[in-house]
Amino acid sequence: MSSRAVPSLSSLPFLAPGKRRAILSLTLVLLSLIVYNSAARNGFVGFDDPAYVTANSHVRSGLTWTTLKWAFTSTENANWHPLTWLSHALDYELFQLNPAGHHFANVMMHTLTVVTLFLALEALTCSTWPSWIVAALFALHPINVQSVAWISERKNTLSTLLFALALLAYRWYVRRPNVKRYLAVALLFTLGLMAKPMVITLPFVLLLLDYWPLDRRKPSDHSYRRLVVEKLPLFALSAASAAVTLGAQKAGGALRSDHPLWLRVANALVAYIRYLGKAVWPSHLTVFYPYPAQAPPAWQIIGALLVLGLLSAGVLLARRRRYLAVGWFWYLGTLLPVIGVVQVGVQGMADRYAYIPFIGLFIAVVWAMRDEIKARDIRLSWAGLLIAAVLVGYSIADQAQIAYWKDNVSLWSRALAVTDNNYMAEDSLGAELTNQGRLDEAISHLQAAAAINPRDAFSMLDLGVCENRRGNFPAAIRHYQSALEVSTDPMLRATAFDNLGLIYRAKQDLARAKANYESALELQPDNLVALIGLGVVAQKSGDFERAVHYYSRAVTVEPSDSEYLLLSLALAKLGHKDEAAIAYQQAQHVSPNWSASQTAVERLLAE
Repeated sequence: MSSRAVPSLSSLPFLAPGKRRAILSLTLVLLSLIVYNSAARNGFVGFDDPAYVTANSHVRSGLTWTTLKWAFTSTENANWHPLTWLSHALDYELFQLNPAGHHFANVMMHTLTVVTLFLALEALTCSTWPSWIVAALFALHPINVQSVAWISERKNTLSTLLFALALLAYRWYVRRPNVKRYLAVALLFTLGLMAKPMVITLPFVLLLLDYWPLDRRKPSDHSYRRLVVEKLPLFALSAASAAVTLGAQKAGGALRSDHPLWLRVANALVAYIRYLGKAVWPSHLTVFYPYPAQAPPAWQIIGALLVLGLLSAGVLLARRRRYLAVGWFWYLGTLLPVIGVVQVGVQGMADRYAYIPFIGLFIAVVWAMRDEIKARDIRLSWAGLLIAAVLVGYSIADQAQIAYWKDNVSLWSRALAVTDNNYMAEDSLGAELTNQGRLDEAISHLQAAAAINPRDAFSMLDLGVCENRRGNFPAAIRHYQSALEVSTDPMLRATAFDNLGLIYRAKQDLARAKANYESALELQPDNLVALIGLGVVAQKSGDFERAVHYYSRAVTVEPSDSEYLLLSLALAKLGHKDEAAIAYQQAQHVSPNWSASQTAVERLLAE
């Protein structure tokens, strides 16, 4: 073999194809595990991790029939993704609240996706080394750190694994099309949609693969009508998923109309270019990019439109290099649902959104490089050194990115360092400093958030918490009420009502405390703070039957020692001695610190 030839599966005769494939897969596993090993030393973060794991009573119940039913019926966090919920529940079953286990599960999911992507591309293209390089770039590109190092992004790693498996199943189907094999593709696609609707564009990707590398057009039929009709059941699944997702996001307050359509389109055009920039030079990556306060300058919008148009025309004209069109339109198409034309959330863009789209760019670049090596007779050693240098550079950058996810302070301090006017970062850092008791520093950041966005309900809520801890109840009440005036988010509003209930209960204004707790419970029927608060208010008012009712609901939400002890005391007041004794024993059984729990309950009832 010439030293200048491009290696293929058959160019390494000293190993059987199966062994070569296994060895290359193992190298991808080792690369991923070595680079992401440090993620297991990180903790949970305050951004979504409480909602997805640490404070989610359903997830913390583990894999039960109740959790299963909830996972398939819940649109909590403005999404319907039952498989994601069940994966988190399984992690809790295995690791409880040890973050290392949850991080390791994410790393393993990413690693499996890397290997599956390699196997799928090799099966589709019959090109081993380009497929391996694409998988390696996907494994180590720093923009993917967010999807792997953030526990709450399990939905991304899980759905993309199912996406890659669907690609592998599609190659199996194309070899000998039949109903059984088509159903395998449809099943994997359905499961992917049940993990995260980001994979909604799979039918479009399959059409791209029909163009290249599969070339499924019949010589007598140059149109793609037959292939489009073949995908109609999959497009129907996409449409159903889109309808469910939009409904869940609207119900959860995530679907927004803060900006007119023209501004969203302008921001989307510029965002496509910004993502391209981060693909080439992945710097200034962070957890949250704020939505631009103003429209991008006209030159940026026109420039983005020209670049996107010229690149699209260029790849279409390069008919001998069809992989360029496939990779480019893979990038454009799979990023379209999250590019921001339909605004979901308040971010301008997000690293996690590039997880699937960048695969298309990697395909275009790697296959172009392969053809250039052939055409220009470039030594493979030079190409190998270039790829190795890129992967080493990515690995070094990955370590820095993973370190930023260590805790809330490092995560949000990084966001403030690399972005401007980031009120979400100011908010979140202020909230963490509040938790640490650093109230003066916290107030400074929260006030900065309010100055950037005067309608930011989170800064108002957290300023209320700071004033509450200072004992300045009137100021805290004003901040909580301001948050309620500007927010439609059910979770935030419920928290504001909870906090108002706590203040009024401390002031012995039981009527107002009760009203606020009831408002919180209307928004969140399983709101533990509201259930306990209403139980305490009822008990202080002498209505022990209502107290038992609310405490009983609380122990079904989270069966902790405090809830059982409160239930026991209320039952004893009603004269139900046997039931009180059982609840008391349950409290002792589940308590990690019995004396501390008794003291906490005594203080709660003595307020």
